[in-house]
Amino acid sequence: MNQKKGSAIALLPIGVFLILFLGSGILTGDFYKMPALTAFVIAAVVAFIINPKESLDNKMEVFLKSAGDSNILIMIVIFLLAGAFGSVAKAMGGVDSTVNLSLAILPPNLLVPGLFLMVCFISTSMGTSVGTISALTPIAIGVSQKTGIQLELLVAIIVGGSMVGDSLSMISDTTIAAASTQGCKMKDKVKMNFFIILPAALLSFIIIAVMTAGTAASAEAGPYEVIKVVPYVAVLVGALAGANVFVLLAGGVVFAGAIGIFTGTLDMWQFIDAVSKGMAGMQELCILVVIVGGVIGLIKHNGGIDFILNFVTSKIKSPTGAKFGIALIASIIDLCTANNTITIITAGPLAKDIGKKYGLDPRKLASILDLFSSCWQGMIPYGAQILTAVGIAGVSSIGVIKFLYYPIFLLIFASISLLVEFPKLSFKKEDNKESRAS
Repeated sequence: MNQKKGSAIALLPIGVFLILFLGSGILTGDFYKMPALTAFVIAAVVAFIINPKESLDNKMEVFLKSAGDSNILIMIVIFLLAGAFGSVAKAMGGVDSTVNLSLAILPPNLLVPGLFLMVCFISTSMGTSVGTISALTPIAIGVSQKTGIQLELLVAIIVGGSMVGDSLSMISDTTIAAASTQGCKMKDKVKMNFFIILPAALLSFIIIAVMTAGTAASAEAGPYEVIKVVPYVAVLVGALAGANVFVLLAGGVVFAGAIGIFTGTLDMWQFIDAVSKGMAGMQELCILVVIVGGVIGLIKHNGGIDFILNFVTSKIKSPTGAKFGIALIASIIDLCTANNTITIITAGPLAKDIGKKYGLDPRKLASILDLFSSCWQGMIPYGAQILTAVGIAGVSSIGVIKFLYYPIFLLIFASISLLVEFPKLSFKKEDNKESRAS
């Protein structure tokens, strides 16, 4: 495990962002004072200033290459399609019909907890937290308008529920990355996760139910057309069938538009206008993701990630310490990269080496990488999940974070599992074989 020492100063841009974004909100009491995009542009300037001996042209090449990484471009395409889907679905009356149908079917005191369960199920089916958030946040807005329930709470429910599915889905990129880097079967990693995620999700469900008990009692269901709910159902069915997220969202746009035209709610030009406005509404978010990707690339280039890896691995002395060390590596890298998939890919090879040295189960290692990167990913205000949710809902990141019960409970139960060796799965020699064919 020859690891470069790296440089602590390379992490300064993240510190600058947090000071500007969180500090301004704390000082002024208004977390809208400092836009995330502005804070990250300033952080980018700091990243360019670090390592003054290196040429600006070389730094710019690193920045642009990282900003144009395939993972970044994939997120941007998802954002644009999600924006179009949400806009068209709203324009043809799909959001109103979905909310009113939910109010008509569910008992008032189960409406919001039911929303949480629905998000968990859909995100597990789709295998993408960002895609789930993009598709369901408009429904949270509609529920808030109908019931008067605080929008930040409902958005937090969408974000939390999406992270449940992100760690349990067999088609999630985090599951694939974690299992592949550790050489275990994806189904075994999912089993390991399930017994840790279940109590965290149940506690979150109970708290949500208690907090919103009776809140929606006065909300009456308005008129709805079942056919206008079909696009959301189609997305769910497609996800269960294992369809690609791009196909799901693009198909959802066309399907929602077709229903709007069929029912007379939209004409062709209104459909095109809705698609255009939906994508335009995601422009700032797309720019932010590009800037974040470039900054993270410079941080890694300047040795920030190497510093984290070297610091943590130098403190490991025992098997239990090894597990906590891997959890800490995953946590810190996710806080720095704001991408749990990149975190797993970055920390995975090192975690595998540490696991071999201390005789740790590869399935446990895959679970640790997934859970600890995901719990932080669901809480950081500059992560794609929260940025997507607040961008669509138009609320404060901090207002949402204070209601994120599930990621906090996940962090607690995942930490406990490192101490008590839970869950315990039978271990066979063949399970330790490296396999990418899971």
